[in-house]
Amino acid sequence: MTADHGEQVLVIYRAGIGEGNATFETEAPDWRTFDSAKLPSHRFVATDDGDEKVLGWVAASGVSDRCAYAGVVEHSVYVHPAARGRGVARALLDALITSTEAAGIWTIQSGVFPENTASLALHQRAGFRILGTRERIGRHHGRWRDVILLERRSLKDF
Repeated sequence: MTADHGEQVLVIYRAGIGEGNATFETEAPDWRTFDSAKLPSHRFVATDDGDEKVLGWVAASGVSDRCAYAGVVEHSVYVHPAARGRGVARALLDALITSTEAAGIWTIQSGVFPENTASLALHQRAGFRILGTRERIGRHHGRWRDVILLERRSLKDF
């Protein structure tokens, strides 16, 4: 994922925001803010063969500056509505898993709204496990929302 992909990445992010079950965010940031919040080595886009049209993206952020959490990241994965059901999200998650394991990261985590059943199923197929539900963890459009906490632990011994 580079600045050249920025506008398309944000269009896909806005689509997810607009659907209402992807994030607590209510609007996408500008590219500079988005870019600075993501780890450069752990963000990818999927494009159409021979085309630069972005079908989806995945990106990770650190969860803490504390050294004990150096191997833990949080991620987001988004797919353009027209590209869903084509294996794009799984390919992106696989790329993220490969890059994080190569970097010595032992845990990838995410919070998913319970209503986002497609995302929950995708993550479980990719080896994530449900840790539990964070009940009423935040307000979204004036109502309390739960989040299901997922993690994937590396099988490597770091």
